[in-house]
Amino acid sequence: MKLALFDGNRLGVVVDDDHSIVDVSEVVDTSDRDPLTAGWWRALCRDWADLRERVAGLAAEGTRIPVDQVRLDAPALAPSKVLAAASNYRAHVQEMHDVQERTLGTVHSWMMEFDVFLKSPSSLTAPAGPIVLPAEVVSAGQEIHHESELVIVVGAGGKDIPESEALGAVFGFTAGLDITVRSPADRSRRKSYDTFSPLGPWIRIRDDDFDGNDLDITLTVDGQVRQSVNTTDLITPVARIVSYASSIMTLHPGDLIFTGAPPGVGPINAGETLVTTISGIGTMTTAVA
Repeated sequence: MKLALFDGNRLGVVVDDDHSIVDVSEVVDTSDRDPLTAGWWRALCRDWADLRERVAGLAAEGTRIPVDQVRLDAPALAPSKVLAAASNYRAHVQEMHDVQERTLGTVHSWMMEFDVFLKSPSSLTAPAGPIVLPAEVVSAGQEIHHESELVIVVGAGGKDIPESEALGAVFGFTAGLDITVRSPADRSRRKSYDTFSPLGPWIRIRDDDFDGNDLDITLTVDGQVRQSVNTTDLITPVARIVSYASSIMTLHPGDLIFTGAPPGVGPINAGETLVTTISGIGTMTTAVA
């Protein structure tokens, strides 16, 4: 099943091979529509097992709305935190030596090791964007790069989750862009500008047949393929990322975890269009302004 947020964070199920949406907003507490609190969304992530059957029933009976007639919102609301994995594809680790030499004039070896870091939740934006390039960064001549990634949406969450149980703490998966300024600044700062985390187009719910493994990720910029990888190449796979992150901090329902940048990162410029596709999830087309 695929869930979308649309037209001011209404809840929908994506059907008809991604061509239609059925509004199932009645399944949530409509008295809490504030996107800054979004208690209903976190409760949905936490209590999905109890709500799934009702949502499926509403989707089967409801009116189908063409996807091209709605505005898709970012398929996540007010996460308590957004985590991201660093250095999680070997080919990306290799390419970063050249990227850092070109943009920083030196190589920071500690940045080539897997770990997790925080991005600001306020960097989230709708799948269409636009990604707004900060004027001061552009005028300084600093490169701003795309990083297309599989994103984990936390369900039940928890603390110190064993790897063997980690997938059970996951609500689903979506696609994300971890937009990054290449500069000497702190990693979290460089990735936390407003609009630097487009998310979408919707969430594919985790189940026994869809666990985030063996997914193709492709990103094009104005039709040119920049990134193409399969999640089997992750150094630290999904379950281990969740387990590791939970050993550091409690994961709350609705939290997001970007799983790491594939190789092929590169600069983006105003006027370009980024198309990110993850097999089994969908495609989001994002403008750069």
